Amino acid sequence: MRSFDFAPMHRSTVGFDQIADLMDRVLSNEVSQPTYPPYNIEKTAADAYRISIAVAGFSEADLSVEVKENSLVVTARKAADEAEGTYLHRGIATRAFERRFHLAEHMVVTGASHADGMLHIELHREVPEALKPRRIQIAGSAAVETDVVDTKAVN
Repeated sequence: MRSFDFAPMHRSTVGFDQIADLMDRVLSNEVSQPTYPPYNIEKTAADAYRISIAVAGFSEADLSVEVKENSLVVTARKAADEAEGTYLHRGIATRAFERRFHLAEHMVVTGASHADGMLHIELHREVPEALKPRRIQIAGSAAVETDVVDTKAVN
């Protein structure tokens, strides 16, 4: 496996330490990622996303969606079937699972719905007003001189 050196990136960027750490974690992860259950991540608007997970065989009571710190955790535990029959072939997997998604800062889960064997989780990025770009007014030279004169007059 190749290892990447992120030192050049640290020299020319400021405040991207979390991205470099995330890349290190992803690239150094030797453990294979689970493929069950299958899922899609789609961008529905400029700041809106939807995660769709195939959960055939699970009811709403069997599913749990939680946000812990910056992680979205989806778990499913199938209640034991009381009248479990004899299967000649059992191709629909109803085994328990836990799927984690690392969320970026300011991502908010706005809702979840379960229909037709799919669990849809809606996410939205809500950037606080303090972090949104704002235009800074540039003062002219006359305004600067006036402030200096006012300061001298007060002293």
